[in-house]
This record gives sequence, structure tokens and C-alpha cells, in this order.
Amino acid sequence: MPLIFCPNCSNALTFARSPSTNAHPTGINRFECRTCPYVFEVVKKYSEETGMKEKEVEEVFGGEDEWKNADSCETQCPAEGCNGERAYFYQVQIRSADEPMTTFLRCTTCGKRWREN
Repeated sequence: MPLIFCPNCSNALTFARSPSTNAHPTGINRFECRTCPYVFEVVKKYSEETGMKEKEVEEVFGGEDEWKNADSCETQCPAEGCNGERAYFYQVQIRSADEPMTTFLRCTTCGKRWREN
């Protein structure tokens, strides 16, 4: 919803509900100015959709080409239907120093990524 300003004093209006009356037992939605007595009653329905932008994930390891230079080990791929028995890996210390390093793996067959603590 766009920000609406008071035409009298130029302050931002706040959204509120008017007190109930016999004609409107639940009250009427309205915009109120907190500085002056200006009130704008909302008489039409208003809706707005905002699409979510997918966040671009930055490669910590340096992209697809860097995986080709990574060490590999023998391990079973956890992907369903993949019989890959080798994976590229790298290790990063992401928790405190007394915790073990986290190993990030990528299957050489299907490209599935996973991590082990």
C-alpha cells in the first residue's frame, strides 16, 4: 500500500478503525493524521500483490569451475536414483574452533550438493 500523506500538514497518515456506530457496528477503516484532525475514510476495497524476488546465491567456493580443481573422495551420493560413489569436497570452519570442520560435497556423477558436519 502506498504511503499516504496528510494534505493539510504533510505528515504520514496512520491506518485505524473508526469507533462503531449504529450504521457501522464494526467501524470503518480510515487513515488518520496524528498532528491535525484530518481523517480519510476508506470506502473501497484495496488489495495489492507484491512478487518475491529470488535472492541470488553467491558461490562461496568460486563457481562451477572451482569444483573441478577440488579434492575428491569415495562416498555414496545421497540423491535418489544416483549411484555415484565419488564426490568433490572442501572443508570450512564455520563454527567455533573447538567444533569439527564442515565438509561440503558435490557428487561427480549427478552434481547433487550436501554437507557433513
